[in-house]
Amino acid sequence: MKSFLLFLLLFTVFLQVGSQETFDHFIPEPERPPMAPEFPEEPPRQFRGLSLGMALEDLKTALTNDAIFNYRGDRDVSWLPMREETLIETTGMSFIRRAYFQLVADEVYIMSFTLDLRLMDHYSVFTTFVRRYGEPNILNPAESVWENGDTRVSIERPLTVKYIDMTVFNRLIENSRAGESREILSRGEFLGDF
Repeated sequence: MKSFLLFLLLFTVFLQVGSQETFDHFIPEPERPPMAPEFPEEPPRQFRGLSLGMALEDLKTALTNDAIFNYRGDRDVSWLPMREETLIETTGMSFIRRAYFQLVADEVYIMSFTLDLRLMDHYSVFTTFVRRYGEPNILNPAESVWENGDTRVSIERPLTVKYIDMTVFNRLIENSRAGESREILSRGEFLGDF
């Protein structure tokens, strides 16, 4: 009896396997809406009322009035005599750990915000930028960059958001190169005197 039941069970299994037809059917993944908008905004030049091109006194006032920054006044301001630049460094509260502002000719040309990794994550910032400004122009493990001719905004690892006025930055690079060329020429003239 046991062997008959075993035979019947095996016969049924073989019968089912032999009668099955195979279908090549592809089940598509569900469509996901793109994260980036069809018409993205230009990269931003401001954050919370602080903007590239802002005058030094306006920046100090804005930092003093914004409760997310612990700006204490001129003790947070440094002058860099080599490049005739001003640097403001201040701590932040909540999501911002530190903020840096570089100025030349008393105008902001770089703003950098280091975010607190305990309260904010890279993915959240990145997806917010993609949803608003589109896919980044540059994407690598170190940074994601959105830029146009005037502005460059980057999210750098571990989590710093940096705004750069490219017109001023490129002018400073060109001036630096011209200074290096003069220095090389003067050095060559000096060595020629031997």
